[in-house]
Amino acid sequence: MKGLIVFSHNMEDVESLATRALLVRAGFEMHSLTFENTKHIKTAFGQEIIADYTMDEIEIDTYDFVVVPGGKYVAQIVDQDVNIKSLVTQFYQRNKLVAAICAGPRFLGQAGLLDGKNFTAYTDSEKDMPKGHYLPNKKAITDGNIITARGAGAVYDFVYEIVTYLIDETKAKALLESILF
Repeated sequence: MKGLIVFSHNMEDVESLATRALLVRAGFEMHSLTFENTKHIKTAFGQEIIADYTMDEIEIDTYDFVVVPGGKYVAQIVDQDVNIKSLVTQFYQRNKLVAAICAGPRFLGQAGLLDGKNFTAYTDSEKDMPKGHYLPNKKAITDGNIITARGAGAVYDFVYEIVTYLIDETKAKALLESILF
């Protein structure tokens, strides 16, 4: 299976890089996508990385799921963004998994994807999801083909939910055991 993860300047390091690393460890082929003017990304904590692709270089139908990490960039662009909202909507409409962590679910909320859904997100992010059911005490939640998680401290729970959804719980448990979690 092949997954796409959104990389952006000021993305949260753990939510993006650890999520990607754990999904690769679970056996997924992961590609990073950026909507920035350059593939060279600087994370919230100063790591310089290079995204694999820009939007015009990918074909959405070749991917099984998309992951949207949080970070400072969300507050900077979410209200004006059309690219990430369009991307997650396309995956959702194709009944493919859409996973977002921390403030990342704000994109889903503004796109209307969390209407009537149970979700969790970073504190105060729920304002963008007035028609959803915010569960702040949950680390990660699966509702239909959407998975949401609280933040960097919930990365393992987040990845567990993704692997369980796409493969099965046995594989998710084996992944966590392999890292002595």
